[in-house]
Amino acid sequence: MEAAAAPPAADAPAPDGALPQPHQLHQGEALARLYGEPLFELPADLYIPPDALEIFLEAFEGPLDLLLYLIRRQNFNILDIPMGPLTQQYMGYVQEIRSRNLELAAEYLLMAAMLIEIKSRMLLPRPPAAQEEDEPDPRAKLVQRLLEYEKTKLAARALDALPQQGRDFWPTQAHFDLELAPVLPHVEPEDLRRAWLAIVRRSKLVAHHTITREKLSVREYMSHVLRDLQGKPYVPFEALFRPELGVPVLVVTFIALLELAKETLIEVVQAEAFAPIYVLARQHEPAEPQEGAEGAEGAEGEQAAAAAEPM
Repeated sequence: MEAAAAPPAADAPAPDGALPQPHQLHQGEALARLYGEPLFELPADLYIPPDALEIFLEAFEGPLDLLLYLIRRQNFNILDIPMGPLTQQYMGYVQEIRSRNLELAAEYLLMAAMLIEIKSRMLLPRPPAAQEEDEPDPRAKLVQRLLEYEKTKLAARALDALPQQGRDFWPTQAHFDLELAPVLPHVEPEDLRRAWLAIVRRSKLVAHHTITREKLSVREYMSHVLRDLQGKPYVPFEALFRPELGVPVLVVTFIALLELAKETLIEVVQAEAFAPIYVLARQHEPAEPQEGAEGAEGAEGEQAAAAAEPM
């Protein structure tokens, strides 16, 4: 009978490069925790991508930020940039980005093309005619952009250094219930007198105006006008009105004059323009006696009586 192999000791070290055995993991800490449960061995189908863990020691916010970093690190004069070393260092960083993230490298490639163009323009010989003229430095626009970017970056850094609410400090809040007895104001007799006088002044500002309707009859004032014209050859136009009775009476009197003139019972005459206006009762000529004259005379009398009769 063969003896069974003895199990390895619990504290025996694992071979180099080999994962700890499950019986060894129970003795110490778990590899990880999944949904709160300890994980003592890795799953067989676990896949770890190559770029699962990346460490960036230096991060830049764009091509200008990278250029400014390279210039300041090498202590280059920003007004006299050596394009050869700067372009070489810049291209090395861009190649590193292209190997990891091609979309992110597109913006940096555009700046690399601009650096190569500036370098080539500085290396190409200029014709004699161009040497006599003051040709602008190809690096001038790039230097101006770098100076403006550095100024903006320093201003942003100064703003970020200021204390901010919610990041560097928080406002204090304290809630407490404080019940105090109500304090009644002290009233003097003089205060009551001033309040009463203010009420009296406000009451005088309120005025009531009552409008009543006065019934006036045009026929009645037609009779008044005919009565004023009886026995007089003529009467001035203004003498037929009585202003002291009010505007409604004046209006009704004027309408009565118009009605009498319409019925040819009075005449309104004026000698010339802007001359005084006179009103006189119209004298009807007696008609020749004929058949039915008595009936016409009776009708005319009834008409005059009706005109003079108040409504």
